[in-house]
Amino acid sequence: MLAYTYPLADLFGTMLGIFVFLIWFWLLVIIFGDIFRSRDMSGGVKALWVLFVIIFPFLGILIYLIARGGKMHERAEAAAKQQQEAFDTYVKQTAGAGNSVDQLAKLADLKQSGAITDAEFEAQKAKLLS
Repeated sequence: MLAYTYPLADLFGTMLGIFVFLIWFWLLVIIFGDIFRSRDMSGGVKALWVLFVIIFPFLGILIYLIARGGKMHERAEAAAKQQQEAFDTYVKQTAGAGNSVDQLAKLADLKQSGAITDAEFEAQKAKLLS
């Protein structure tokens, strides 16, 4: 018969160890992202921070959080704002392309109905396509 040899306290200790490791790994990812996102550090300083965090992982993370942690949220917010602006610009450009096609179709309908002349149609078409 199988005997249970793994006490409940060991199970909780193992779970706590896994939890601490996951938090440490997530902090490592966040800090590396912040190091490479920072525009106020030169390449050499970034390399030193990366080496320090790799060589002394726990100490490096704690010192980075103490030294530069206060501005991490500002850099993350600026990056998110830049990504949102790029996305908005892309959406406007993409939506604008469909809009000009619709306007060309309306111009063609106006031309066919005789509401505008061929010269007016060509002028408006050139304006839309430019």
